[in-house]
Amino acid sequence: MRIEENRKLLLSVFSAIEQRNDQRFSELLHPDFEIHWPPSLPYGTGKSRTWTDTWNPLQPTEQERRMDPRVVAANEDEVVVLWRQRGLSRSGDRFDGDVLGLYQVREGKLARAQMFYFDTVAVANFLEKAMEHTER
Repeated sequence: MRIEENRKLLLSVFSAIEQRNDQRFSELLHPDFEIHWPPSLPYGTGKSRTWTDTWNPLQPTEQERRMDPRVVAANEDEVVVLWRQRGLSRSGDRFDGDVLGLYQVREGKLARAQMFYFDTVAVANFLEKAMEHTER
């Protein structure tokens, strides 16, 4: 049953991200993997900064790295996952927001990911303030 395999694949992807297991994450990706973030974010599609560059310093503990992924829909080629983006700035500000991801699976691997933040303005504001404190 490919739908169940796709669901398990995505949960494995999230587990690898939460555990910062880059090797396992890479093993789950299709060779043609592509990722798309909202362009308004510092790591948005086409920008040189990555999600990892941005969020790793803001996720010092397991609590902030926890994404609580929940598969909300799946078919033979796609999986939709609702997950949490969390962060903690040096000044003690916290962010905890919902993200909906649309994931395409090809040949049993993650081939494409596109994220839809529920409130990109709140994310951008948190990141801007957090980066100000980091650069000081």
